[in-house]
Amino acid sequence: MEGLRSRIEKAANFIRKKVDLKPDIAIILGTGLGGLADQIEEKQVIDYSKIPFFPVSTVKGHGGELVLGKISNKKIVAMSGRFHYYEGYSLEQITFPIRVMRNLGPRILIESSASGAMNPQFKKGDVAVITDQINFTGLNPLIGANDDKLGTRFPDMSEPYDRKLIRLAEEIALEEKIALNKAVYIGVTGPNLETAAEYRFFRSIGADIVGMSTVLEVIVAIHAGFKVLGMSCVTDMCLPDELSPTSFEEILASARQAEPKLTKIVLKVIQRINEL
Repeated sequence: MEGLRSRIEKAANFIRKKVDLKPDIAIILGTGLGGLADQIEEKQVIDYSKIPFFPVSTVKGHGGELVLGKISNKKIVAMSGRFHYYEGYSLEQITFPIRVMRNLGPRILIESSASGAMNPQFKKGDVAVITDQINFTGLNPLIGANDDKLGTRFPDMSEPYDRKLIRLAEEIALEEKIALNKAVYIGVTGPNLETAAEYRFFRSIGADIVGMSTVLEVIVAIHAGFKVLGMSCVTDMCLPDELSPTSFEEILASARQAEPKLTKIVLKVIQRINEL
């Protein structure tokens, strides 16, 4: 674990030497929020491949750059693209950027993702705020020796998604007349989409949406001391009795449909985060 802390510090120090900015907010620009990078002012971009020990994105639609700058006078560090277990990375590699961003100073993390919906009240192109999560990956990035300087051995997960941030997102969505679903997110490893029986099971245990990211990142984010806001674009419907084939291209098209709504909410959250 001393090795992990050393790698985190080396990566963070490399970024500090490149950019003289102490971020207030960290953002993961996943599927459905990539366009937010265009809203960052005075931005400076560092390619993941240049940052010591950083993995490199391999999934279409994930930019592979760390972007630093300002939104509404808030200092931002944003990951344009994330990493997934199905890409062949280790749990430490997947969550390493979370640790590095926390080392740079921010205490708030905004997570975005694409997801399939088992809740029949949701529809393709909707936006959801994540209220809780189910880790169905069979994995945990905290297994192994714990470094108390990175976080407590047994982090409490009673509030993985900050209730005040959820309320703020709900208030903004109401003001902007954007329908915002509240959702429990279940995380799986992928990369295959799930069977009808799996979707039926997920719904029966309380999940509204399913995806291949987020949950492992959030476990590490809580361990590291972040307050988290999770937002997701509903890109396909996963109703077991009405299941039809979908493709990655269709999922990206649905994400593009939801992106303006998600971007508007997140921009307003950043602008008003001092109200909390």
